[in-house]
Amino acid sequence: MQKSAWIPWVFVGGMALVVAVNGVLVTAALNGFAGPLVPRAYERGRQYSTVLEEAARQDALGWVVDVRRDAQGVEVMARDRDGRAVPAALTARLQRPLTRSMMALEPEATGTGRWRITLDAAPGQWDLELLLRGGAGQVLEAQHRLVLP
Repeated sequence: MQKSAWIPWVFVGGMALVVAVNGVLVTAALNGFAGPLVPRAYERGRQYSTVLEEAARQDALGWVVDVRRDAQGVEVMARDRDGRAVPAALTARLQRPLTRSMMALEPEATGTGRWRITLDAAPGQWDLELLLRGGAGQVLEAQHRLVLP
């Protein structure tokens, strides 16, 4: 065997390394990010001014949503800018940030502007999505990140 007979094997080894790295990257890409979490993300992005207007409208309401977590679930309190309880109806759901799996929740009113939500979800990271509807047609959307044990 000649001294230079190993040179073609360097090219073969280099190509094998490239194929192996690409295989790892393709596997990571297929098992990773599930895609956009917002339906019709492109259209929503093009109409971002409406998103900003909606955020300004919600800020003008002056409602503050406070979420407190304990061992059984969460307590939600809604107050106006003067600190008074907000008489509203609450709709809630849990959503996984990446897998989009969703779970509807049934908030139990414990007083004006106060609700109790029992959580029976798998451990891990969840987004608690809240929708408050006031008697005069006011709407407030709020989202809180939860990590369940």
